[in-house]
Amino acid sequence: MNKAGKIAIVAVLIIAVVVVIALKPDNETNSETGIAEGPAKIVEGPQPEGLEAVEGRSTKGLPRLVDLGADKCIPCKTMAPILEQLKSEYEGTLIVDFIDVWKNPDEGPKYNIKLIPTQIFYDSSGKERFRHEGFFSKDDILAKWKELGVDLAGSDSQSPAFERLAAAQADNRAKDQICYMCDGDINAKTLTTVQTDKGSVRLCSPHCYFIMYSCLTEDKIGFEKKVSVTDWAAGEPVPAFDAVYVYDMDGETGRPVVKAFADNDKAEAEQKTASGSIIGWEILKDKELTTRCGFCDRAVYPQDAARVIAGGLHTCSCCSHCALGVAARTGNDIEVHEKDRLTGEKIVVKSLDGKVASLEPASAVAWFGQRQKPDGTWGSAGCFHQGFFAKAQNLEKWVEQNPYETGRLISISQALANKMKLSPQQIQKACKIGECIPK
Repeated sequence: MNKAGKIAIVAVLIIAVVVVIALKPDNETNSETGIAEGPAKIVEGPQPEGLEAVEGRSTKGLPRLVDLGADKCIPCKTMAPILEQLKSEYEGTLIVDFIDVWKNPDEGPKYNIKLIPTQIFYDSSGKERFRHEGFFSKDDILAKWKELGVDLAGSDSQSPAFERLAAAQADNRAKDQICYMCDGDINAKTLTTVQTDKGSVRLCSPHCYFIMYSCLTEDKIGFEKKVSVTDWAAGEPVPAFDAVYVYDMDGETGRPVVKAFADNDKAEAEQKTASGSIIGWEILKDKELTTRCGFCDRAVYPQDAARVIAGGLHTCSCCSHCALGVAARTGNDIEVHEKDRLTGEKIVVKSLDGKVASLEPASAVAWFGQRQKPDGTWGSAGCFHQGFFAKAQNLEKWVEQNPYETGRLISISQALANKMKLSPQQIQKACKIGECIPK
């Protein structure tokens, strides 16, 4: 081969290497973990005029958010559910597009981006108004649109938030048949009573007593002497400290079943016909107070609780809103695992820097149970009246099935924001007796 031919071959090889390097992202993705080693840098190029190039769709009349990223970089993955929420909630009001610049390497230079993810805000005429590099929370995105003069939250195209501020029917139950803590019906066989200076407090079960006990701010020394339980067999009141208890588990729910008896003979007779262990008051107290809410410190059964991961540690919470409060109390990012109160469907919330980073499913919403105070303002109706739902329709069905419930639908982002606004003093008082709305 002559010298000219060799030079030509070398030149072709050099060009091929340059092309491969140009097409390859600057930061490799670990093929085993799928995690990017760092933010991908994009070669700079000219800025596109308007947005007609994105999927060839017209953008006239609507603002647009374009997120440029990749499906394997960590902050881009965190953005994905936020983009889906925005696309779903503001359909017809806002156009949301995602461009994977690793799969479509020609797109990055068109938008003159340097890092991923990058979010670009365009007004309804297609003019760029703002851009941001890195993770951008849903609340921050909406706040930025509002700052730019586009109030998506107040758009006429959005359906009004669901609320019910007056009970669907009057609660005509006798007051002495309603549990002071959970507002449930009182079973005469498990009635638990606390004698106070203001009269007797009637509870549906020893469990609700221990919830109440864990919420007390007063001196608890000698408090147990005020408590009586109901003998399961005879139906007569018995001092709680003197009673013996058959402690069993419900086969379907896994929740504890506690039956009180005046003496050991009656407890043994019940144990023979049913099952369970015979225990005294102190052991029952230890069992009931073992699991506490990671936000307000209330006693809670694990079977009823939302699960929370904060700072690598696992804890529980007495309600969905208190689960979000763990972020405020600990200052950590959290991961909440909760169930739809209607269907039992799993809902997962992850936070980052005090804001919702991801939500599964993206359509999940929160019910903020509220009651009206004597002064006309509204406040929390308590932990038993809160919940998450996989979609708004589930929430509305649940409210329909619970005619005494009052409150409103809010986003889970708003529910978290409400908790993050609390001061340390407010967190310390959260869910304590006397701090919630009086019954």
